[in-house]
Amino acid sequence: MSRFEGVVVSDYWLQSQFTQVQLRSLKSKFIALKNDNEKVPVEDLSAFLVKLKPFSEMFKEDEITEILSKSGFDTSNEVDFEGFLRTYVTLESQAATKSGDLKSPTSFLNETTTRLLHTIDESEKKSYVAHINSYLRDDPFMKQFLPIDPATNGLFELARDGVLLCKLINVAVPNTIDERAINTKRILNPWERNENHTLCLNSAKAIGCTVVNIGTQDLVEGRPHLVLGLISQIIKIQLLADLNLRKTPQLLELVEDNNDIEDLMGLAPEKLLLKWMNFNLKKAGYKKPVTNFSTDLKDGEAYAYLLNVLAPEYGSPATLDAKDPVERADLVLSHAEKMDCKRYLTPEDIVEGSANLNIAFLAQIFHQRNGLSTENKNISFAEMMTDDAQMSREERCFRLWINSLGISSYVNNLFEDVRNGWVLLEVLDKVSPGSVNWKQATKPPIKMPFRKVENCNQVIKLGKQLKFSLVNLAGNDFVQGNKKLILAFLWQLMRFHMLQLLKNLRTRSQGKEITDADILKWANKKVKITGRTTQMESFKDKSLSSGIFFLQLLSAIEPRVVNWNLVTKGVSDEEKKLNATYIISVARKLGCSIFLLPEDIMEVNQKMILVLTASLMYWSLQQSKDETESSPSSVAETPEGSPEPSFNGDDNSHVGTEITNLSIDDVASDTAVISNDDTSL
Repeated sequence: MSRFEGVVVSDYWLQSQFTQVQLRSLKSKFIALKNDNEKVPVEDLSAFLVKLKPFSEMFKEDEITEILSKSGFDTSNEVDFEGFLRTYVTLESQAATKSGDLKSPTSFLNETTTRLLHTIDESEKKSYVAHINSYLRDDPFMKQFLPIDPATNGLFELARDGVLLCKLINVAVPNTIDERAINTKRILNPWERNENHTLCLNSAKAIGCTVVNIGTQDLVEGRPHLVLGLISQIIKIQLLADLNLRKTPQLLELVEDNNDIEDLMGLAPEKLLLKWMNFNLKKAGYKKPVTNFSTDLKDGEAYAYLLNVLAPEYGSPATLDAKDPVERADLVLSHAEKMDCKRYLTPEDIVEGSANLNIAFLAQIFHQRNGLSTENKNISFAEMMTDDAQMSREERCFRLWINSLGISSYVNNLFEDVRNGWVLLEVLDKVSPGSVNWKQATKPPIKMPFRKVENCNQVIKLGKQLKFSLVNLAGNDFVQGNKKLILAFLWQLMRFHMLQLLKNLRTRSQGKEITDADILKWANKKVKITGRTTQMESFKDKSLSSGIFFLQLLSAIEPRVVNWNLVTKGVSDEEKKLNATYIISVARKLGCSIFLLPEDIMEVNQKMILVLTASLMYWSLQQSKDETESSPSSVAETPEGSPEPSFNGDDNSHVGTEITNLSIDDVASDTAVISNDDTSL
């Protein structure tokens, strides 16, 4: 299972310039170029590098040749992988200099060669450490390592084993991870540590974090900027959890006209927080609108007005009378402490305009006292948002799946955000590259309604080209927000993506598409080979609710991954839920990006059951392919799994990844490598 080893470079500085996701991508590109000597001629590099996205719009081929020549690369020589990486670093440095945009947000996120990428905010680190110390201090396992000293690198050292990050995810969104699946020994081997990080990253995606460009090896190495960035997202999700109409219907007080309710529903939590703050500031008589979480809050005046209107009993004229911004910020924090808001930031953080810390502080204030009426006449509108449970779960699944694809848009409210058609076009272009005619599409913000219809009509047209079932579905249905039809379309889109990924792992497809029946046949065959008798008749087979079949399937594709001592018989609802939560965490621990909930397994939601099975199939086929491409010496030793109790089958014989009787499983000579980081089933 060498996939967990990461790409290791002997030069530590050189390795530090790349994330593991980038190293894996560059490694595959290097392998495609290398000759019999395991090297690449320098003279071939220019023609290759000019085709890469970071350089294609910046340089011409002869310019790259000149840069490499001036940097000491002899065109008559050959380079190994590390030499290849050095040419990449050199060229990226030149590209950054040429653009003159080292401090742009894009540069910060994408330029792997700049020192800026490795910079961390010490104030943010200190705040997050205080948050972790507070919320995990009573955790049975973590309390032995807490409190963390914010003045040291203890946070990053503790994050190396993955347990801290998994625990933090469960604080943010309770029960996301079945803690029985976390490896919590005092000393973990490399396999167990990487399992924890794989579980962490897939679970982070499942709660809405963006983890593109982060690999498990990055977390194992405790790379500060990546660890801190992930922790920041997790904590933000926790603090902004109540910033939606479903959990806080009193937010409807923020709109005066019912026509504005739809706009309110589509706001991101941060935007909703700003709207809430300005609503209360208006009541307090504050004249200036707050438009951001940085410069508009630096002088502390807005905070002073906000707290005076929310908790006047703790207010003091001295706050607004203070001439020194630091003094005023300190008085603001003292006021907030009296409202039971924990002090995670300093007066200097407010004065310096730390956006992340201001968001966290405002979210705390909102949580403690939001100042909204509980008897507002509009609250009855919230009843209109009460969808059936299955629809809500499907909305959540599709929203998180879309956000995991790495498109430029971020979906906060699925039914609102797809109404202009743009997000759907981005998703279609992702799952079927080149299919969208962008010249006929209009990018938001879109003021003219007919432009939204045009976008949605193209979505329908592309759906028909992909052979979706679109009876009685028109572009205007998306514009009007028809929930059932939107979910029906997205299910077909997700299923298409899933089947395409599986098809890409086949070697002798001969144009044959993978079907639902192929996935069903694969799963039953996998379990049967191990000597077990459990089978599923269809993806709506009620016997699946116990979870036993999927645990046997997981054990079949990776024998060590299921601890059968933790498995119940799956008879009562409580036992079924225990098994279902364990299945989801074990699947994520393997490397599957899935977004279903335990209830989807318990109730045998046909769509989600198909997604789960296909995800396991994809992982299994991918490992078959990876192992055929790896030398035997690169496969890491793994510990044995626990034996399966008798109630789960007749035999627990080990089965490898051979699945020779199904043509769809013949992947040994497939040359198309698809990374786990590129899929979000």
